[in-house]
Parts: sequence; structure tokens; C-alpha cells
Amino acid sequence: MSGTGAMHPVQNPLIDGLQYANWSEKVFRQMREGGVDAVHVTITYHENFRETVLNIEKWNRWFETYPDLIFQGFDASDIARARASGRTAIFFGSQNPSCIEDDIGLVEVLHRLGLRFMQLTYNNQSLLATGCYEAEDTGLTRMGREVVAEMNRVGLVIDMSHSGERSTFEAMEHSTRPIAITHANLASWHPALRNKSDDLLRALGQSGGMLGFSIYPHHLKGGSACSLQNFCDMVARAADLMGVSQIGIGTDLCQDQPDSVVEWMRVGRWTKNIDYGEGSAAQAGFPPMPDFFADNRDFGRLAAGLRAAGFDAGNVAAIMGGNWQRFFSESFTPAVQAVPNTKAAQ
Repeated sequence: MSGTGAMHPVQNPLIDGLQYANWSEKVFRQMREGGVDAVHVTITYHENFRETVLNIEKWNRWFETYPDLIFQGFDASDIARARASGRTAIFFGSQNPSCIEDDIGLVEVLHRLGLRFMQLTYNNQSLLATGCYEAEDTGLTRMGREVVAEMNRVGLVIDMSHSGERSTFEAMEHSTRPIAITHANLASWHPALRNKSDDLLRALGQSGGMLGFSIYPHHLKGGSACSLQNFCDMVARAADLMGVSQIGIGTDLCQDQPDSVVEWMRVGRWTKNIDYGEGSAAQAGFPPMPDFFADNRDFGRLAAGLRAAGFDAGNVAAIMGGNWQRFFSESFTPAVQAVPNTKAAQ
């Protein structure tokens, strides 16, 4: 049964590192019922810059229509504002660099519009790096290295959730700020192409990066039949690999989306054929969510499962949002730059 209540300590934030729901008043109200303080939401899959701006316009209308439920977040302080006002802060992200087209200047423009995460790839090769579905991973491109530096400068998080292994290692190497994998799991637990190797996750933790655990069934051992205990045991293994301070939740919840959206996510404009991705022709649409997580009201179940898996209260609070809050505070603002000494120049 969904909606068992959010076991949500007053002093600790509840943050989801990735959702792509079919947004509606119902979903926004469920966020409030679940005590969700902040969510990173996808506003771009394959859209170009202008189409991304149109998606921001849609969000602006939702912010105007439901000001008692949601507002746009720009920095980590907005999490406290969300908690104080009983609302959910919405942070924008892109799952593909298509929104910057071939123009590095759009990195700063989109950051000023509120974009806070951008994936360097979405499964395929991009102008920046190699996706996890390509046969050969050639790493960061020339433009990719330049864009990584620009994202570091303005405070736009590098997200490698859909990228290949070499590209992800190179992103960590070239980035001067910790990167994120906002929605994925351990490949040693379930060998989906989107899940990440132990070596990569160990390096991610050592670099100060963050992993958000996905509840999207194709990323789960057993798929839709995955149990809460199995999932939380995997989280415990990741904590041993990375350190408990470097992990959080990134559900990849696609609530209420029609199956046509899966086609847009996987196919975009790059092929005329149907790309079934991690599913099969028999599972072309969205798979059913596992029993333990149907919507935003079920975060309390995750917290209870983590406690049952052996995490103490402090570590549960960190995984459910505290770690993301720290990461947001370190990542969303521009890098400190030297201020010219105008008096000396005179």
C-alpha cells in the first residue's frame, strides 16, 4: 500500500536526486504528503536550447499555479526555505547536453535560468563524451573537457548517470569539483549497462562525488519484483565501497508518464527505429514500480528499510537527504575567482 507516511525527522532534509514524473497537482501534493523537501527534476532529454526554455516556461506556470506546494530552487539555502514554508524546492537538470547545442556559452546561460545538473551523455555518444550503450568508449572529447571546466566555473554539476566507464573516470579526473551519478546502482549487484562498476564507485567516493540509488526497475536486481531488503542490502554494500557520506537516493521516478515518453527518452531524434534500451520488445513501456516504492509518499519505507539493513539514525538521515544537501551547498555556486585589485591598477 502506497502512502504509509514519511518517517521524516524534523531536523533532517528529505531530498530525491532525480525524478521525471508527469507533473501535476496530484504529484506535487504527494511530495508534500511524503515530506519531500527538494527534488532534482529532469527538464531536458533530447531538447535543444529553445525547447528547454519552453520546458522552463511550463515550470514557471506550475510555480505560479501551485505556490503553496512548490517553488524553484537555486542554491542549497532553498532547502531550508522549503522546510520552513512546507513546500518542495525544485532544482532543474538535463539528462543530455543537447540543451547547450554546440555552444559552450549556453552553459552559463542555463545555469542562470536555474539548471543545476547536466549529464554529459544520454546513452549515446555526444559532443562531450561517450554513453554507456556505445560499443567503444573514447572518453571525453575536446569539447567535453572545455565544457567540464565551464561547468566547474559556473556551478553546474557534472552528472555521468548514462555515461560509459572511461568517460566517467575522465570526467572525475578533469573536473576540479566533485561529480555526481544521480541515478544508478551497482553493476556487481545487477549488471545493467547503466549501473556502475565497483572500481568506478570506489573512485567516485574517494573524489567526493555522489551516487543516487535508482528505483527504476530496469536498474534493480529482480526488476519490479526486487524487495526492499534486497535494495537496502545493496545500499549497505555501496556504503562500504564509497563511504556513507557519498550516497543518497535518486529514484528515477517516472510517475504517471505515458509509454510514449519512454520512446522519446530512448529514441529522441537520433534513430527511426524503436530503441528498447534496458527493456525488451515485450517491455517497451514503463515497467511496474517495485512494491516498496510507488510514489513520493513511500520514502518512509526506504528509511525503515535502511534501518533494518543496519544503518543507524544518523546515517539514514544522511542517505535520505543530508548528503545531497551538503553536495548542493558545495556545488551550485560559481567557483571562487580572484577579484581584480582596482586600486593597484590605478
